[in-house]
Amino acid sequence: MPENPKQDENWVFFVDEALIERLMGGGDKVDDPTAVKRPASSSSFTKAVQLCGEGRHADALKELEAGVEKGENLPELYAGMGHLHFELQQFEEAAKCYAKLAEIAPQHRTAQYNLGLSLERLGKFDEAAAAFEKALTEDKDRWQAHLGLGVCRLHLKQPETALESFQHALQQDPQNDKALFGKAVAFQLAQKLDDAADLYRKLLPGNTNSPELLINMIALSIARKEDSKVRDYSERLLKIRPQSRAAYEGLATSALSRGDFQAAAQHCAQLVKIAPDSFEGWFNLGLAYQKISRWEPAAEAYQKAGKLRSDAPEVHANLGGVYAERGDAAAALTAYQKAAEALPDTPGLIWNMALLALRDGRLEDAEQHLAKLVALQPDWEDAAFRLGYLLFSRGEFAGAADAFEACLKKKQDWPEALLNLGLAYWRFEDLDSAEESLHKVLALKPTNTEAMSALQAIAIERKDFGKAWDWQTKLAALEAQSPELSYNLGLAFDADGKHDEAARCYEQTLKKEPEFAEALLNLGHALKAAGKEDEARAHWARAVELRPDFAAEYFHG
Repeated sequence: MPENPKQDENWVFFVDEALIERLMGGGDKVDDPTAVKRPASSSSFTKAVQLCGEGRHADALKELEAGVEKGENLPELYAGMGHLHFELQQFEEAAKCYAKLAEIAPQHRTAQYNLGLSLERLGKFDEAAAAFEKALTEDKDRWQAHLGLGVCRLHLKQPETALESFQHALQQDPQNDKALFGKAVAFQLAQKLDDAADLYRKLLPGNTNSPELLINMIALSIARKEDSKVRDYSERLLKIRPQSRAAYEGLATSALSRGDFQAAAQHCAQLVKIAPDSFEGWFNLGLAYQKISRWEPAAEAYQKAGKLRSDAPEVHANLGGVYAERGDAAAALTAYQKAAEALPDTPGLIWNMALLALRDGRLEDAEQHLAKLVALQPDWEDAAFRLGYLLFSRGEFAGAADAFEACLKKKQDWPEALLNLGLAYWRFEDLDSAEESLHKVLALKPTNTEAMSALQAIAIERKDFGKAWDWQTKLAALEAQSPELSYNLGLAFDADGKHDEAARCYEQTLKKEPEFAEALLNLGHALKAAGKEDEARAHWARAVELRPDFAAEYFHG
């Protein structure tokens, strides 16, 4: 009765957390104040410009800082320091300089824009967005500020307003790849997948070797369930970046979605080599191995996934299935119980725990699991059938009947369920319902001898001996008559004074079981009642030979 545990058909989707990170906002560079010709208002600024021209940026920065320390609280000093810190990727210091610049020169043309760029690089997208918005109040047509604002809104999970920003940028520069790319990402995050796909396709011809574009097209194709495109873009990316994590994630996803678990295992194995911190990679590697029955490497992969994310119940659930297949019932039970702590109402997990309990002979636990599963998912007919079987086995016939009825709600022509339902009703003494179910069995399988035997037993119970004899005849034709039922029918005929019919029943009993002592004894009585004493004595003698204790009560010489 137990069978293989149900494997989770779903893999863990890879998450491209860098989808937006690849889109840098604004013009990528802050405005360089040293490139602007203006009257020298500060000797420090003049010296810094000269040093920058010589390529001595660090010295130029020191010169500007020295000017501030001397009390030269001038906008160009802070603008210059901000620029140099930004070029050196010292974004925290750059942001401080631009914030100070905006404070002492509120109308400065680029202070807020450059502050936005610096804050964006720091991942402070709320503050960066506010800076870009202030920059646009000074110059509403500055497309770079619209672009930076769009990127910040993407990071803030505001794809709809990000679309507006990118559209403003494109009004100023319609062919700007960065704005088009940002708009495509916004469409993608807003689940406007067709619009995103159209934009990416327009960008692809001019960016065939763009890893960023291919990565996003892989993610988009996964979302659109376009398996062939996922594979195509992943293979293209792999040619550009042989160790690309995104490429192997795409190839693994493609293989998993088409059920090629051998290929999925190969791609996931490569993935975890280059990205050993990938929970999804290890989990999917375990799943792929599990699907091709490689239990040991599957367990190892799941264990690696569990170390990366100890609170992931799906790891324990699948590990339980692997341990069960390996025959380690104790480890399987422990894994299932860990998973159940987080996922107490997961049908597949409950089913596997029930199967494991059945294998271990823990019938009470199995019944509890199956009852819970049927309550959660009444149309799970296999669970209802097994629950009915367990209830029937321990004499809970009313509950068993309910369970078998549940089996038949979706699968009305299930002979085995109908048969067991009929038997449950019979034992529950609902003979009409029992007969109805058993006749349905015979409508589906006319030679089902179990249903015939049950109907014969019901006929005997109803004292409908003619019908019981009809079933006896049909069963005899199929050489499937039950010795016990034949004997019981014989007793019923005897009690009704129909000794010839009783004799025929006892004779059919003895064809199946020649040493059925009670049948021999009662056949002798039936023959004597019919006036055939010699034949009766022969059967009595044989009965006493088999059961000497019959002599004192029935045999009188």
